[in-house]
Amino acid sequence: MLETERLNLGELSTDDAPFIVELLNTPAWLEFIGDRGVRTVADAEAYIQNGPVASYRRLGFGLYLVRLKESRQPIGLCGLLKRETLDDVDIGFAYLPTYTRQGYGFEAASAVITYARTTLKFTRIVAITAPHNQPSINLLSRLGFRYEATRTLPGQTGPSMLFGLS
Repeated sequence: MLETERLNLGELSTDDAPFIVELLNTPAWLEFIGDRGVRTVADAEAYIQNGPVASYRRLGFGLYLVRLKESRQPIGLCGLLKRETLDDVDIGFAYLPTYTRQGYGFEAASAVITYARTTLKFTRIVAITAPHNQPSINLLSRLGFRYEATRTLPGQTGPSMLFGLS
């Protein structure tokens, strides 16, 4: 769906379930995003169908699988979410630890933001992150997002920092 110099981003399918089990159980996902209870391939298939695939059908966008262009190796997720608790669409991303700090997050998020603005015609995008998630805060800042507020969203146990990009 989206292509960058080093990456391909595309819709998730149940074929990606083994990767989703791995990603959703990394220490960073569990600490900063939260435990989704995905422990088996069947759990991951349900997560994919009820989350990203349902979002593609309902909204025309969602979280996308990020793959290395040359090897087709899945390395993470990056895409757009529409949470009932936020007025605007927000960008979300997560990567396997092996692929962090190499510019992939910036590359994928830049492509998603361009897609959101040019194809989906969104004029504003937000992002939320845990206050102690400095790598995400740094990436959002590099992408041009600005801190707006700290709030505790329904269903979360702690506060989140809200960033906006207009």
